Amino acid sequence: MKKALISVTGADTTGIIARVATKLYELNINILDISQTILSGCFTMMMVVDLENATRDFSGVAEELGPIGEQLGMEIHVQRMDIFDAMHRI
Repeated sequence: MKKALISVTGADTTGIIARVATKLYELNINILDISQTILSGCFTMMMVVDLENATRDFSGVAEELGPIGEQLGMEIHVQRMDIFDAMHRI
């Protein structure tokens, strides 16, 4: 399984989860785990996703999510889970 960590941060607004989840669905990406919170109007979401059957490669997924972040005024970052895990094992 090829996993990635997706983080979404910015001012809270309606439809953030729906827009991101819809794009992941369109790319055939399964959400394995999700956590979101709102602190003083600041929205934060972390998702672990499975890229195994994605219709785009890793960089293509980030490119597809970029315009959604811009439209929502959010920062969306995609990171390979194996690299994330290796960085935090030290």
